[in-house]
Amino acid sequence: MADWVTEETRNKKYSDIVGLKPWIVRDLKRLNILRPTPVQYACIPPALQGKNVLGGAKTGSGKTLAFVLPILNKLSSEPYGIFSLVLTPTRELAFQIADQFRAVGASMGVRVSVVVGGMDRIQQCRELEQEPHILVATPGRLYDILSYQKEFTLRKIKFLVIDEADRLLGGKFSEQLSVIMAQLPPKFQTLMFSATITEDISTMLEFAKGEVFTWEST
Repeated sequence: MADWVTEETRNKKYSDIVGLKPWIVRDLKRLNILRPTPVQYACIPPALQGKNVLGGAKTGSGKTLAFVLPILNKLSSEPYGIFSLVLTPTRELAFQIADQFRAVGASMGVRVSVVVGGMDRIQQCRELEQEPHILVATPGRLYDILSYQKEFTLRKIKFLVIDEADRLLGGKFSEQLSVIMAQLPPKFQTLMFSATITEDISTMLEFAKGEVFTWEST
């Protein structure tokens, strides 16, 4: 939680972030979320500008909102189909991320589906047929669905989020990720966040198309 308040953002507000829409600032205030954390203040602006982002900050530093807010900001102007795919290593994290999307995006009626193991796969496939705006998934279960439901497509997504990138890209999920990445469109915006940015940063960056804005907490 050390990142939560620093001199850098102590006197900043979400309204100070250029490009963030007033409805988001208003709804954050309704949720009693009043000041951006350093990772949010640093990474949201380049994300709003359409840049790929790699952010490194400790657990509890607000990394989730650093990708939730720019995605909802853009989605409110282009609400269609599966707009964003969020990959995360555990089902617990998947549900936490989905909750934040739903809380901030409640006023715009955001539709979020969670695809993780331990739940009914057929029911999950039915949810995906309704084309939710946000798909939060663990690689293993999404890999299963892509293999099982051939008509399901990720070809229209605009954002790919890799949460806990150091854990996802450590080799355990290599096979699943290669299949998932092959299903994505030629062009999309990548937002990657991690507790640590490892030395093998090239492995992380190969998922992004084009230049990447990189920021790491001191």
